[in-house]
Amino acid sequence: MEDDTVPHAKRRATLHDMRRLFPVTDQTATTASGDGAGDVRAGGAEGAPGAVALVGATEAEGAGAARGSDLVDREWSLDELAAAYAYPASVTAPAAGASGGARVPWLRANMVSTLDGAAQHDGKSQPISTAADMRIFGTLRGLADVVVVGAETVRQEGYRPARARAEFAAAREAAGQGPAPAIAIVSASLDLDFSLPLFTSPLVPTLILTGAAAAPGRVATAEKAGARVVTAGDGVGVEPARAVRALADLGFARLLTEGGPRLLGQFVAAGVLDELCLTVSPMLTAGGAQRIAGGPAVAVPQRFALVSLLEEEGFLFGRYQRT
Repeated sequence: MEDDTVPHAKRRATLHDMRRLFPVTDQTATTASGDGAGDVRAGGAEGAPGAVALVGATEAEGAGAARGSDLVDREWSLDELAAAYAYPASVTAPAAGASGGARVPWLRANMVSTLDGAAQHDGKSQPISTAADMRIFGTLRGLADVVVVGAETVRQEGYRPARARAEFAAAREAAGQGPAPAIAIVSASLDLDFSLPLFTSPLVPTLILTGAAAAPGRVATAEKAGARVVTAGDGVGVEPARAVRALADLGFARLLTEGGPRLLGQFVAAGVLDELCLTVSPMLTAGGAQRIAGGPAVAVPQRFALVSLLEEEGFLFGRYQRT
């Protein structure tokens, strides 16, 4: 995905009927019964006391709550989306026994998939995305310290530096963050085009995560181009757990990965993925497109819990956390 694919004005014009499907709140149920006048606020629903899961309600209560959720089709503000996707409070706490202000890292992924499991169409994710998806994409970047991405995805998606957004400036300053998230590229070969804006004009210096055995010449070229090379593996490649820890040691605790599928599969296999933000696109593409995660299968499937579900025009925006 690319941050500026859809102009901001166009995104706002088309965002008009997002609604929260889960979790269901007391306020939603009140609205459904006609006893309340207010709409449902995303910030109040996230982790709020009194949140009610449909599986825990009676049949009548569940039906009423669901109808209440249907009543709140409206455009969500960026503040509401930021509250709905806020990182856990533990991320801002110093890590036990850590020095230099190191934080407890939280790695979330943001991916999009069609109904038949395709993560891309013609090699890119944009054709299966939507304006609301891009709005959430921008929000997740606005919350993150660093965006971790595979080198192949950088090449395919035409990655540019993350930009500073006025809507998030005050919140980022209050949280001790820079004006925009850094981009951290995972690459064993460092076979990258160092004439790209990622290296020539980033607001925050671009990082490259690689192994200790990476070619010294490529490392020198990357550093000459202004990139910060971070060792996160003993061999040529990157070890996912070490990458997470290395970024946390640099002060990057709010981690966001946007893939691609091979990199996400490595994070899944290593057991270091804490959260998946998944957009389910109501499209069918067939063909041989990649899934959102590739690579070898894990020995035992990992269970994630649904913590939030939004909907707009048939697109589902789910937030799942490791149980």
